[in-house]
Amino acid sequence: MLEDKILSFALMGGGWVLWLLVGLSVLCLAVTVERLIYGWLHRSRSRTVERALQAFLQGGELESFASRIQAQRGLEARVFHAGVQATQDGDVSAGEEAIAGTLLLEKCKLERGLIVLGTAGANAPFIGLFGTVLGIIRAFHDLSLDAEESVNAVMAGISEALVATAAGLLVAIPAVVLYNAFQRRNRDQVDRVQSLSHLMLSRIRSASAGA
Repeated sequence: MLEDKILSFALMGGGWVLWLLVGLSVLCLAVTVERLIYGWLHRSRSRTVERALQAFLQGGELESFASRIQAQRGLEARVFHAGVQATQDGDVSAGEEAIAGTLLLEKCKLERGLIVLGTAGANAPFIGLFGTVLGIIRAFHDLSLDAEESVNAVMAGISEALVATAAGLLVAIPAVVLYNAFQRRNRDQVDRVQSLSHLMLSRIRSASAGA
């Protein structure tokens, strides 16, 4: 019967749940390391980019700004370069579209893998609680088979089961913190690039109007 199958599954205990949480923690660690490496490899030299943009905003040539930006790497440089390339003929609307499209693509790259941290943070406590429930079911079932079993033995089984809940929280809390930290960093980067892009496009528009 279905009840018997569910009971036999429950009597396996919560040991496998602990291994699942260990695997989840390793996966979260791998995502965190990958995101940190990606951020390091694709970081922009903010001061260099800002100086180039500031010089352009103060009356510099678009070609000079484009060459300085092209030599840089990172999200800011790629977005600015896409906008400059699209406005070579003075079409500012094309530059706006290019910046919006490039920024959306870069945002997807920034958020890649973060769903793992978010999912782990939201569900690891429930997975741990599930393991605890399985452990408690097994402890009381073992007691029912031997009525003379001491209460201390049952308490030991329950305490072991509670380890799953603790493990779930141990996985969830860092995952939530890291997820929020990455999301905040990404949001700040995107907002900053959007703000600077508007300034750049405004300068290009005014230069085109004065030409």
